[in-house]
Amino acid sequence: MAEAHQAVGFRLSLTSDGAEVDLSAPMLQEIYLSGLRSWKRRLSRFWNNFLTGVYPASPLSWLFLFGAIQLSWFLQLDPSLGLMEKIKELLPDWGGQHHGLQVTLAAALFASCLWGTLIFTLHVALRLLLSYHGWLLEPHGAMSSPTKTWLALVRIFSGRHPMLFSYQCSLPRQPVPSVQETVRKYLESVRPVLSDEDFNGTAGLAQEFLRLQASLLQWYLQLKSWWASNYVSDWWEEFVYLRSRNSLMVNSNYYLMDFLYVTPTPLQAARAGNAVHALLLYRQRLTRQEIPPTLLMEMRPLCSAQYEKIFNTTRIPGVQKDHIQHFCDSRHVAVFHCGRFFRVGTHSRNGLLSPRALEQQFQRILDDPSPACPHEEHLAALTTAPRGTWAQLRRSVKMQAAEALEAVEGAAFFVSLDSEPAGLTKEDPAASLDAYAHALLAGRGHDRWFDKSFTLIVFSNGKLGLSVEHSWADCPVSGHMWEFTLATECFQLGYSADGHCKGHPDPTLPQPQRLYWDLPDKIHPSISLALRGAKALSGNIDCHVFPFSHFGKSFIKRCHLSPDSFIQMALQLAHFWDRGQFCLTYESVMTRLFLEGRTETVRSCTREACNFVKAMEDDEKTDPQCLALFRVAVDKHQALLKAAMSGQGVDRHLFTLYIVSRFLHLQSPFLAQVHSEQWQLATSQIPVQQMHLFDIHNYPDYVSSGGGFGPADDHGYGVSYVFMGDNMITFHISSKKSSMKTDAHRLGQHIEDALLDVASLFQAGQGLRRRCRGLGGKDSGHKCGSLSLQTENSRAPTTSADF
Repeated sequence: MAEAHQAVGFRLSLTSDGAEVDLSAPMLQEIYLSGLRSWKRRLSRFWNNFLTGVYPASPLSWLFLFGAIQLSWFLQLDPSLGLMEKIKELLPDWGGQHHGLQVTLAAALFASCLWGTLIFTLHVALRLLLSYHGWLLEPHGAMSSPTKTWLALVRIFSGRHPMLFSYQCSLPRQPVPSVQETVRKYLESVRPVLSDEDFNGTAGLAQEFLRLQASLLQWYLQLKSWWASNYVSDWWEEFVYLRSRNSLMVNSNYYLMDFLYVTPTPLQAARAGNAVHALLLYRQRLTRQEIPPTLLMEMRPLCSAQYEKIFNTTRIPGVQKDHIQHFCDSRHVAVFHCGRFFRVGTHSRNGLLSPRALEQQFQRILDDPSPACPHEEHLAALTTAPRGTWAQLRRSVKMQAAEALEAVEGAAFFVSLDSEPAGLTKEDPAASLDAYAHALLAGRGHDRWFDKSFTLIVFSNGKLGLSVEHSWADCPVSGHMWEFTLATECFQLGYSADGHCKGHPDPTLPQPQRLYWDLPDKIHPSISLALRGAKALSGNIDCHVFPFSHFGKSFIKRCHLSPDSFIQMALQLAHFWDRGQFCLTYESVMTRLFLEGRTETVRSCTREACNFVKAMEDDEKTDPQCLALFRVAVDKHQALLKAAMSGQGVDRHLFTLYIVSRFLHLQSPFLAQVHSEQWQLATSQIPVQQMHLFDIHNYPDYVSSGGGFGPADDHGYGVSYVFMGDNMITFHISSKKSSMKTDAHRLGQHIEDALLDVASLFQAGQGLRRRCRGLGGKDSGHKCGSLSLQTENSRAPTTSADF
């Protein structure tokens, strides 16, 4: 091997053209290691894809099958019923000298064919089993015999130790509902918010649609459902997100918050170092598919397709339509601080940089006194501009500063080192929380790169937050990543006594690379215009965050109710007090029971909910009467929720019918009216999916406080909520200051009052003082302490009813 060693260490100079090329061992070693890492990643990705493709089988099962066939052949038995002889005839005979090899190859080929057939059969069987949704529609706490049998079969066919994408080949496709049933449900949903005259007009349009156009449009949808993986998701991504020409800020991004009451370290660079390292550990687990798939009831898998684009992803603007650019790998993050951009490598030749090394790099950026270059400080404001405008300007930016733009767009994610503190303060807790939410949602308009899949925001006092672009995935996916990040950086990585990341700095690391934008002066007016628009949009958003601590999920479950339905009915009551009328209500629910499923809409403002709200405003109604109507409204909401989850919702079906009509150039007044509806109350629950990562009993303050989003309508509200442990609910409310009809703080007070009033129905005056009914929400005089958790029947359900 001496010549191989000599070949690695040779030095060669070529001087015929006056240029010298110096090839030495360190340089070749680095090239060799780089290529080796690349091939390792490719082989690892191929192997993981192979394992997920054959799941629930495994390579060992092929070896077992091959060995059994060989043994049978040795015992002069033919399990192939003559097929192996046919295979042997197709193989070369090599002059009759390798009969044993010929038999082995025939056995291997037959075993592979039989193994593939068995895997296909398993996939089909599991897909048929997972198409059953009877378990979802059954009353809570009751399980029929068919469902018990189905559970046993699913456990048998599901295999053990699945990887993240193991079930993708077995998930059923989202069904296309009956168009007649969809129209019926739609008319039922709008009846409470329309006058008799308007409803009759809408019903007439619906009947005309069913008579003239519905069958043709439905036929095309059925055809697509057979051909495509999902008949909704690609059009939803394209027409709702990528073809939207509005600013991404507020309109297409949402935020996730840090721990509410604690900050593990006040050192900005240290918190950034641990958080970035934790995020990259999550990406490493994601690449290796070591993240277990999400299971409902610890058995029913959800689609994992959205996880693929968490990292290394950017939304590239286009004049007519954006597109999502995803890179297989990225070994750096883009960092913004005080108007300057930096490229920070995340790996060394030994692998991922340690948290202390990353802290060192971020501290170097914080200590860098160099000023921002002309036009650089506010450059990111272009990502808040209307998408067509930004698409045209991006061409100029790419021509003049291609390297810097590629470094930002090709980064694993974007990091913003904010120069201001944020988070809950003792001096003014309410205002500080509102400012914290506003900073995460909009920032200053020029300190976030809104095109990136997500931006990690680290404030000067060590507080964290996440701003997420919505087109590539929905909140449960980014929320799953965020829970892992908070738990890992705080409980596993931890901090030293002086607040720094554990470990030692690495003085050999090169300085973070400053990115320079050599931009022409003619682009400055565009940047200034984009900044003014961003500040106007940011200044128009009113954010309100408040933790409700009188009771939480534990009390609601003791009442044998779904926590989500309980909150939704309280929101209907609060909104009625706020506006004096009912409105279309949007609640997002996932459809990831199906392959590539995303979301569906639950129309929470039902006739049953309106009857309950009217009863609460009627002085003649007693508590038992209101409680009975409340339970009816909750049951109706649960039925709508389960129908939406099982692919029998209304809005996605009507959306796709509208898209087909546009492709066919068919005018449908009914679909046009549906498309033009305004959602004055948009709601969503932020799920906590990994409670095992947090010790809420010993460390109750170390739980994520959820996140929020902007309102869907200029005169509407955006409301999200998260159950923090068992005894607290945090609400995030947004509205627009330009509207004279909305006020986020006013609605927040109404929500608190509504929750207490609804809870008092179960308490019969024990510990809660009811407000006077019939005042239209003008009396906001609740001054109550914590709610007692005793109810008429305190037996807690065995499992959660909150899906």
